[in-house]
Amino acid sequence: MFKASKCTKEFSKFIAAMSFTMCALCSTFSLTAFAEEAEGISFDGLKPVDDSAVYMAYIDPEADFSVFKRVMILDPFVSFTSNWQRDQNRNRRRNVRASDMERIKTDTANLLRDVFTEQLEAAGYEIVHQADYDVLLLRPAIIDLNISAPDLRTAGRSTTFTATAGAATLYIKLFDSVSGTIIGRAADRKAARNTASMSWSNRVTNRAEASRMFRGWANTLIAFLDQHYMKK
Repeated sequence: MFKASKCTKEFSKFIAAMSFTMCALCSTFSLTAFAEEAEGISFDGLKPVDDSAVYMAYIDPEADFSVFKRVMILDPFVSFTSNWQRDQNRNRRRNVRASDMERIKTDTANLLRDVFTEQLEAAGYEIVHQADYDVLLLRPAIIDLNISAPDLRTAGRSTTFTATAGAATLYIKLFDSVSGTIIGRAADRKAARNTASMSWSNRVTNRAEASRMFRGWANTLIAFLDQHYMKK
């Protein structure tokens, strides 16, 4: 039989000691993280906003928002709710394809950026495309997108009746555009309006409901900025 050498035994002891140390460090880190969350400090050093108009909002209490005079909006990220394609294809004559999902994500991202730009400019905020010392950077994302009756642009006439067009969650981060420091983030979920009876859902109605939700989020952002900006 193989007989372990003294060197092998010593190495095994070293590995065991290192494993114990790493476990202790991980436990300490976890406890510290839990303690910080309990005290209202997030993993990125932000603190929750009291009486927020959205489901979740965190802000850097030391950030001086008054220095920002302009806004830059990055291309929004869009993702569907889990198993959305599978669920949609259960009762369809024409399945939702990967190309359909990419088109919907692109259309949703463009619409969100257009609505935010339109609402911010109407409120007096200049939209720019380059970082600078007075530019606030927005990184928006639509996650858990759930469209009840997506328009697949099929040939012929297709009519779908639904009680609601769907739902989506906005997750947005605010950064200092020059340093890249995160100074705020928020998340909120909205559903399209429910109707008392089933209504016809198509590309036009879906876009109208999405625009309504996006305008609501844009106006909430504007209300926050109006409290912190010193517009001239």
